[in-house]
Formats: sequence, C-alpha cells, structure tokens
Amino acid sequence: MKILANKDIRNLFISLLAIWTAVLILTEGLLWFYCRHFSMILLVVFLLTGMAAWLVCFFYFRKQHAVMEQAVSQINAYLDGDRSVRLECDQEGELYRLFHSVNSLAAVLDAHADKEQQEKEFLKNTISDISHQLKTPLAALNIYNGLLQDEDVEAASVKEFADLSEQEIDRMEMLVQNLLKITKLDAGSVIFEKQMENVADMMQDVELHFAYRARQEGKEIILSGKEDVFLFCDRDWMTEAVSNIAKNALDHTKKGDTVRIEWRRLPSVIQIEIKDNGCGIHPEDLPHIFKRFYRSRFSADTQGIGLGLPLAKAIIEAHDGLIEVDSEPGKGTVFTLDFFIPTKL
Repeated sequence: MKILANKDIRNLFISLLAIWTAVLILTEGLLWFYCRHFSMILLVVFLLTGMAAWLVCFFYFRKQHAVMEQAVSQINAYLDGDRSVRLECDQEGELYRLFHSVNSLAAVLDAHADKEQQEKEFLKNTISDISHQLKTPLAALNIYNGLLQDEDVEAASVKEFADLSEQEIDRMEMLVQNLLKITKLDAGSVIFEKQMENVADMMQDVELHFAYRARQEGKEIILSGKEDVFLFCDRDWMTEAVSNIAKNALDHTKKGDTVRIEWRRLPSVIQIEIKDNGCGIHPEDLPHIFKRFYRSRFSADTQGIGLGLPLAKAIIEAHDGLIEVDSEPGKGTVFTLDFFIPTKL
C-alpha cells in the first residue's frame, strides 16, 4: 500500500497497534489478577474497536494521499509548462493552506515570467530601434567621408561636409547619452540629490540654454512665475526634464511662435507648464508621445530620435510627479507637470 510507504504514517500505525495491544494485555492481565479469568467479550470489543480505529485512520490517510498525488500531478503539469494549473484549496485545513501558498507562489512566478518576457521583448525592440536610429547618421557620415576623400572637392564643400558630419555625430552622441540616462533610471541606479530649489532659477537656466537657438529661429521663450516658489528636487535632472519638453516645443514651432514656461504654487502641488502655439499634436499621436523612439507620421521633424519626452517623463515620475499633455492641431500644445507638496500629519 502506497500510504504505508510514508515512514511517518507507517510508524503511526505501528504505534497505534502497539498501544492497542498493550492496553488489551494490561486489561486482560488486571482481569485475570482480580477475577482469575479472561473475558472473551472484552477481547472481541477491543478487536472491533481497534480495527475500526485502524480503518478510520487508513481511509483518512488514503484520502489525504490521493489529494497529495493529485497536487503533485498538477505541480508537475505546471513545471511542464501548463501555467494555468492551480491546486484546489477551497476547503479548510493546514494542507489547503499549503496549497493556497503554492498557488500564490505560482502566481508570483507567472508575474516574474511575464515581466522577464516583456523585458526581453523590450530589449529586442530597443536594440532594433537603436540600430534603425544609427543607420541614418552612419550612412550620412559614410557619404560625407567618401565625398571628402575626393581629391577634386572644393574647400567650401569640405567645410560644408565637415559641418554636416559634425551634426550627425552630435545626433549619435545625443542618442547614446539619452539611452544611458533612461537605462540608469530604469535600473534604479540614479541617486537623486534632492533639495529645495528655486523654480524661477531653474527655468532661467532652461531659457538661457535655448536663448541662442530661439534667436536664430526667430522664436521667443517667455518665463512667467513668482520668484518665491521652491521645489524639492534634483536640480540637474529636473532641468534636464523641462529642457527636453522645451526642446520639443521649439522643434514643433515656426518663426514668430512663442514657447511659454509658467510655474505656480497651488494648495497641494507645485505646477510647471510648458506651452507653445505651434503645430500641435495629432490626436492619433497623443497616447504614444511618451513611448521610446516613437515617430509620428504627421510630424515634419526628421531629426528627433524619440527619446526626449520619454526621458522627461521618467525623470518627473522619479520625483513623484505627474505629467499631462493637452494639444490641438494648429493651435499648440501644453505640457503640465504637477509635483505634490508633502504635508505634515
């Protein structure tokens, strides 16, 4: 019998038999000692009682054994790849508590497997996207290099091709740097040095960074907000986030347009808005603008690499902030950043 193959169960049955035999011998011995005779009726009662107890234990353990065999079969099915298998645990008892824990473990393993698969798929897509993004500047550099090797090329053309090559190299450098930043944020390896920072000072840094470009393109950056608004953040990373959004605004505006950066302190949040009156975002693109390497078929921007907005979103969320976007084609776009103000309980 399989259930007796279990050492503990076998020892239990042996112990019950030993106790039953000892009690029978002791009872019959006392009866003989005091009455000088054995009782056949007592012997029969003991035999029937012992047999009933033994049978009850046997059938109980056989049922438990069947439950365990079924559980082992289901666990093996799970290990063989059937991730839908779960142990039945709708009854009370320690065994079913164990089954419930096994089901919870299986659910956690499934979640980890799904996450790992998603990460593999993301890595595959990312590598494909990076390869695609690098093809264009590498092909351009190859062409420029071939033209520069031409002995008949004029000095003016050399300067032009050198400038174009520099632009492509800058584009590749920006791609690599942004990828490194996003990877560090994803891995949680960035240590933010947060402290209370003056929002007006940070926004002036952003405006100064793009001032030359704005003048060259005939655009205007306007700052608006109080001087006494402070935000608990890492200044460098937060400036990076706002700069990426401001750059996106400049990329999608034309000569004579404006980019307005406003900030304010509300009862529960510090709010920063980056507005422009440019071409706006097509409704089809709104759900996807924070996806990495996303390029709109409606956008005239051919130089963007699709990492600026995802990086900005990652930085803002790492500061426990929220970012929302509202846009209307032909009228402009508004990015709203909300950072909750910690309250003392």
